Amino acid sequence: MTRIEKTIEVNVPVGTAYNQWTQFEEFPRFMEGIREVRRSDAARLFWAAEIAGERKEWYTRITRQVPDEVIAWESESGTANGTIIFKPITAERTDIQVYMEYDPEDFKEEIGDFLVIVSRRVDGDLKRFKEFIEGRGMETGASRVEIIHSKERPVSPLEDSTDAPEPDQVRFGVSPLDSGRSTYHGSTMT
Repeated sequence: MTRIEKTIEVNVPVGTAYNQWTQFEEFPRFMEGIREVRRSDAARLFWAAEIAGERKEWYTRITRQVPDEVIAWESESGTANGTIIFKPITAERTDIQVYMEYDPEDFKEEIGDFLVIVSRRVDGDLKRFKEFIEGRGMETGASRVEIIHSKERPVSPLEDSTDAPEPDQVRFGVSPLDSGRSTYHGSTMT
């Protein structure tokens, strides 16, 4: 399994950066090769992409989403998972940290050059996200829900979450908040 770790600073408030990242349908605007992302339900996403000249389709499940802090996901096929952490640097600047694991599906993807390409693609995607959100200055929408173990609950704007994961504690889709802590596991809202 290949691990990718990337960080970028964006010149927008943490809420703006986070809110835009929750607009998954907008990903084709700044993610290379992504042709479509569609939300199936609160925690499940359909993806279509062109990878190495071939169209690929897959589903991911959001395993953890805490407004202004973290989004973690895993592919249903088990080939990829990751965590995005949002940390305010100042009131107008945000650090975005990406942690991903990718398991090549076939021989073509196992070739060393392909793995370098994936890492470069993530780098480019982050730079294009930075240009996109800074150029707009505001998000195109927002999903202000909390998802714990793929279960959704609305989050009040007055709720104060002080349990933000530290970057060295979060790796590849698993947050330290997921273990040893009692959490609400309500039913998915429609």
